[in-house]
Order: sequence, then structure tokens, then C-alpha cells
Amino acid sequence: MCGIVGYVGHQSAVSMLLNSLKKLEYRGYDSSGIGIVDANKRKIAFRKDQGKISNLEKMLNARPLPESHLGISHTRWATHGAPNKKNAHPHFDTSKKIFIVHNGIIENYESLKKDLIKKGHKFISDTDTEVIVHLISDFYNGDIFHATQKAVKKLRGAFALGVICEDSPEQLIAARIGSPLIIGVGDHENFIASDVPAILESTNKIIYLKDGQMATLTSDRVDVFDFDGKPVKAKVDEVTFSVDAVQKQGFDHFMLKEIHEQPAVLEQMLKARLKGSKVSLEGLHLTDQQLKDVEHVFIVACGTAYHAGLVGKYIIEKLARTPVSIDVSSEFRYRDPIIDKKTLVVAISQSGETADTLAAVREAKNKGAKVVSICNVVGSSLVRESDGVLYTHAGPEIGVASTKAYTAQVMMLFFMAIKFSQIKNEKGSALTKDLMAAMKELPALYTSILKSKRGIAQVARKNSHFGCFLFLGRNINFPSALEGALKLKEISYIPAEGYAAGEMKHGPIALIDEYRAVVCVVPQSDIYEKMISNIQEIKARKGKIIAIATEGDQQIKPHANHVVYVPRTHELLTPLVVALPLQLIAYYISVQQGCDVDQPRNLAKSVTVE
Repeated sequence: MCGIVGYVGHQSAVSMLLNSLKKLEYRGYDSSGIGIVDANKRKIAFRKDQGKISNLEKMLNARPLPESHLGISHTRWATHGAPNKKNAHPHFDTSKKIFIVHNGIIENYESLKKDLIKKGHKFISDTDTEVIVHLISDFYNGDIFHATQKAVKKLRGAFALGVICEDSPEQLIAARIGSPLIIGVGDHENFIASDVPAILESTNKIIYLKDGQMATLTSDRVDVFDFDGKPVKAKVDEVTFSVDAVQKQGFDHFMLKEIHEQPAVLEQMLKARLKGSKVSLEGLHLTDQQLKDVEHVFIVACGTAYHAGLVGKYIIEKLARTPVSIDVSSEFRYRDPIIDKKTLVVAISQSGETADTLAAVREAKNKGAKVVSICNVVGSSLVRESDGVLYTHAGPEIGVASTKAYTAQVMMLFFMAIKFSQIKNEKGSALTKDLMAAMKELPALYTSILKSKRGIAQVARKNSHFGCFLFLGRNINFPSALEGALKLKEISYIPAEGYAAGEMKHGPIALIDEYRAVVCVVPQSDIYEKMISNIQEIKARKGKIIAIATEGDQQIKPHANHVVYVPRTHELLTPLVVALPLQLIAYYISVQQGCDVDQPRNLAKSVTVE
């Protein structure tokens, strides 16, 4: 959740840290701070402030830090302790000799804190993080690496750490369990960071630090160890996406840029995965026979990825005739799910660092299931813990509200469903052939929707004054209603609910009046007439109706206050075409409300705590 950057090298640490930290603000923006070792006095100096990084930047302009070539920095998403200056990172020990930044949660911090207080340590924040630096200090006898090594073995929970000490003005220490941390290898300079975009302008050579590993960095050397101090040979990977991929490129917001990137994302997925009449699932690491033997599929995911998984349930059962269960990851492991060696667990996560999904995967593997992940981030924790991985390769997604990652996940689930269908019915079927032909048209359909975005923006602005929204869909577009509601409330803070339209009479209809807008996902389908009946029930109660309908549908006009048309496609693919206008409606309403689209309050991009 929080963003970490550390630097050691020949350039100004402060400017490097500040510039890099700005690229991680999507990971948290409650407070931020920088700590450096003064190159001349060999003393640690720091600045930190509440709020966004712009506040820290103003402070640094007014009160500059000394020249330095070693430092750590942090942008926070609050867990323990309010988002204020006192709880901002970096944190330090009583002597202010050792400083740390931390992402994650220390589960045993209370017992550790009690023991440290008895030893005379004095705490000034409400965080669990401060316990770590005092624990390191308690073990410190002149060797910061070994003190950190002893401390991390006492911690329970998840953590990514950056550590500096004034006695070691050329050494940066890193350690991780459960929270992402990478090392950037540069030319006479090295970095640590929570994510690649922070350091991509300086280097594309990356070491993905694994759980239970720590490292020492100087300007010319990186050494990786396990927590027992045994050296580890680290692999250096090269990142393939460009700096442009993590910049706005003229768009007002990252979210709008990422919405516009979806045609290209789907195009590259189609080229990589559709091979004639067959689907290529490179990375799955399961044989056709193993897939044929699967008797039950479980999908685990959180938030937007969960909604993608719900679409997956419909299409896998429809095409492969294999039962699919789906769980919110945070509930999966606590209900003792019934799974075995004939169960395939599909874990979906954009970042691959979602703590609840990782916990669900571990539970599934303990019970003997095979695990395949659908993920966007190469080398992430989820990928390393899965038996196979299907990369979406959607490129960096900086906006907190997921857009292109969602449609890429849904697309990958279609590929999986088709593959299952072809294996279980070796001759294939007319349905899968029709579906593959229609999928090839999706990038062009997306482009046509984007060309009509001004009309969608107008509809959004005309309805932005409503205090509540209800989103309704049926069958395979019930998940679309859930996702549309989530997008709107994430970035505009307007209360919004997604419901199966057939369930409206079982409670939600009580909410319908002239003060509520109802978004009805009603493309042409086998249950179109049933959706029309639901819409008539809303209209009779004066609800303001926005319909997402298929081009050429004139029947819908008398029933809706506003109609947003999407191109005609195969009925099963309609969740992919309706996703785009739902994202744009949420975006334009948020802009009209004056909200911070890319960094909505209380949210962070990567949820690395349970």
C-alpha cells in the first residue's frame, strides 16, 4: 500500500528520492517523508509532512536538506495511527541514529513494544513501524546489517523495509516478507522501491527481492542474502515497458489515459493468445490432460478482479460445462473450502501483491489444489507462488481505479474458457468458433466507443447531481453492474450499489424515487425483455434511467431518460463492451464533482495488508 524509495549513488539523494516518490503516490498519499545521511556531518536529517507529496516538496523548498548521496523516502497509506506528521515515515530510534521506512503490517508489534519500553525505549508515534526501528536499535552494536537481520527474524506479519544508519553513510539495507520490494541496479548508483515506475527513468535493470530476503546496497554493489545471512544469487531482469507508459502523455488523468489504452491491450492479447482456431495459454504449466481432469474451478480475487472473476464463472460454465465457485479472497481461507487435487484455483490480481489473494492461494495449495494466476506484474509474489501464470501484459496501471487491468482479466478468462471447452470437446463447437471470430473485432469496437466519449461525458454531467446511483444488470452483465457501481463510488464518493436486476424487487426498489439515478445494463440478449420489464418498474417509480444499450435499439428509448449505445457483439462478449462506457461515466462524473480521479481518498493501488 505504501510507497518506498531508497537511493545510494553519486547524485543528489534528495532530488532522486523526491522525483521517484512522486511516481509512487498512487500507493498512498496520506503523508510523506525523506530521510538522508548528511554527506559532510555524517548525521541523519529528515523532513516529513501530512498530506500529499506536494506538501513535502514545499517544505523541502523552504527548509532544504543537506547534500547527501544516501537516503530513504516514503508515501503513506495509513494503517496504524492517523494520517498525520507524527505518524509519517521515516521513523527513527531514540538516538536518531537509525531511520527506516516500512510498507506492511507488523502483527506482533504490541508485545514487542511492551518489551522495548521496559528496556527504556521511548515511542513517539502510533505506528507499528516505530517498533521495528527500536528493535533494530536494540540489537545494534556497530553493524547495521546484522542488527536488521536479527530484528526481522523477530517480526510477524508483512513488511518491506528500507534502513539507513548514520554510522554507515554509504550503505542502504533492504528486507522483505509479504510486501513488494525491488532493487534497481544502475551505473554507480542503486535503488530500492515498492514498484518499477519509481525508478524507471534511472534504470530498467531490476532485482525482484523475494520473501525472506534482504540486501545491502552501496553505489557500486548489491548483495542479497536470506534472513540467516546466507548469500543468494540474485537474478537481474530487464523491464520492457518504457518511461512513456508511466506518464500521462497529454491526458488529464492516468485513468483517462488507461481507458484509452484498452483497444491496444486487447489487440496485443489477441495476437499473443489466438493462434488460428486454437488458444495459446503459454505460462499455464498444466497439460491438456491435467486440464481435462479438472472437476471444479475456484476463482479467488478482490474488488475489480473479483468482478472479472464473476464474468469468468459465467463463461467457463457456459463453454466448458465445468462448475465454478468464486470467493472474495478475504473470505476464502476462513470458511475451510472443500477443494482437492482435481480442483483448479484461479487467482486474479493486477499487482500480484494483494495480501488476501496471496493468503487464499497458500490455503489452496495446502489443500492440494493447482493454482493458476492471472496477473499484470512480472515477478510479483502471486506469480512466484502459483503453479502457472497467465500474464495480461496490460502495462503499468497508475490510476487507483482499475480499468484496463479489468478488461484484460476478463479477456484472459475468455481465453481460459475457450481452452477448457476445446479440451473437453476435442472437435470444438460452433459457439467457441463464433466467439473467437467476434473477439477479434473487440479492439475496433473499443475504438468506436472512445470516439463517442463526448456524448457519454454529456450524459455523465447531466446526472452528476444525483446523490445515489443504482446499477442493474442480469445474467453475464450482473458483474458489469457491480463493477460500474464500484467505479463510481471509488472515484466520485457517490453511494452506488450494483444489483442483479431480478433481485431489485427484493429490497432495492424501496430506494427508487426521482432523486436516484439508475444505470441499466441492457444490451441485446436472451433476457432483454426481462430487463425491459425491470426498467418499466423503475420508471413507474420516477427513477432516472441511464440505459447502456446496443446500437440500433429503438425500443429502449421510450423507457430511458438517457441512452448510451455500444456496438453490437456476441452476447457473451457484452461485459467487455459495456465496461468502457461504465468507466467513462464514472470518470466524467468524478471530474464534474471536482474529485481527485487518480488518487481517491482512503484508497491505494496495491492492497498489501489483510
